[in-house]
Amino acid sequence: MAVLQMPSPTNPGHELLQSALAQLDRAAKALGLDAGLHRYLRQAERTLIVALPVTCDDGHLEVFTGYRVQHSTARGPGKGGIRFHQSVTLDEISGLAMLMTFKCAVTDLPLGGAKGGVAVDPRRLSRNEVQRLTKRYTAAILPIIGPEQDIPAPDVNTDEQTMAWIVDTVTMMTGKHSPEVVTGKPVDLGGSRGRTEATGRGVAFVTLEVLRRQGTRPDATRVAVQGFGNVGSVTAKALAQAGCKIVAISDVSGGYASAAGIDIERAIEHARRNAQRTLEGFGGVSRISNAELLASDVDVLIPAALEGQITGENVSEIRAPIIVEGANGPVTAEADRMLADRGVLIVPDILANAGGVVVSYFEWVQSRAQFYWELEEVETRLEIYMRRAMELVLAKAKAYDCPPREAAFIVAVDRVASAISKRGIFP
Repeated sequence: MAVLQMPSPTNPGHELLQSALAQLDRAAKALGLDAGLHRYLRQAERTLIVALPVTCDDGHLEVFTGYRVQHSTARGPGKGGIRFHQSVTLDEISGLAMLMTFKCAVTDLPLGGAKGGVAVDPRRLSRNEVQRLTKRYTAAILPIIGPEQDIPAPDVNTDEQTMAWIVDTVTMMTGKHSPEVVTGKPVDLGGSRGRTEATGRGVAFVTLEVLRRQGTRPDATRVAVQGFGNVGSVTAKALAQAGCKIVAISDVSGGYASAAGIDIERAIEHARRNAQRTLEGFGGVSRISNAELLASDVDVLIPAALEGQITGENVSEIRAPIIVEGANGPVTAEADRMLADRGVLIVPDILANAGGVVVSYFEWVQSRAQFYWELEEVETRLEIYMRRAMELVLAKAKAYDCPPREAAFIVAVDRVASAISKRGIFP
């Protein structure tokens, strides 16, 4: 069995944070940013670390560590997901919170950046244990979250059910119905239509836009997608429907390839029916390793799993001329420089996977107004935001003669710094 082998730097969370800081530093230099503002943006406004005792089903007490980091609220309330994963560290959450600040800014949302997480392998817990952990974590971070302070959302190993548990906890503790405290909720609890698919649809949109601008037909495009969770599967499905040939996919169970193209609808249905929600046992394809998928001879590579997948160690194996970052921080700073030197076009995470936070913003607006939009309106507005952001980033890349990643950070850092300057430093 070809098991998915993820690259494992000594501290991938630290690598992610350093990469985000390096991008900030380059943008600050290009903008001639005030040194004080630069130092301010390098730090998080607020960091909360919490101990989370949970009584397990067998009666014994387990204690987990949770985090919530608010990097900047200069442009509006903090916004960012909550992840449950055994590799969660403060560095990782801090780096992701910073990226959320700039992701919201590059898409021109009136929101800041935040992130949360719990160091836990949820696969080792029962459903009831995960529910108790979620509610304890919510109670612990409640003093700093809220619709006008910081609005969480789903991330790795969390979903709309997790968000429903958070809404219930906040409602019980405050005595007020609070659907607007999170986004990514079930539709019948005030969630937005199209939210679940938003990130993947956004990734697919920017991929197709890049192909269009290069004069490449989708039906002449071979794509490899690393990660077949919500983002990867939706992206693969949308690109396949547009005519692209998806020749390789992978998840925690391993990699799967077919030169003739993979039936993505069948793969999604297989994962849905699998008790572990993975591609394990998916037939009619060749089994490959994760390293082989990343090194696939394709036109577009979409890393949509975890951070730190393309590093200085494996960058020489990458053959795709276009990389679209479906995950946050899948390309390390070292690998990014090496790929740019080779002329590889990288659509950065803060633009490529911003569809999720854009529709999260839509959901927040709808929940506060208690007026909900039809799916067609959500998708139309999503395309407007993604197209506008992409056009501005590409224009900045041309104006500054720099790669799209640096251009995206230039746009974002300029907007955040401008908001801080116009508000004035308190007191």
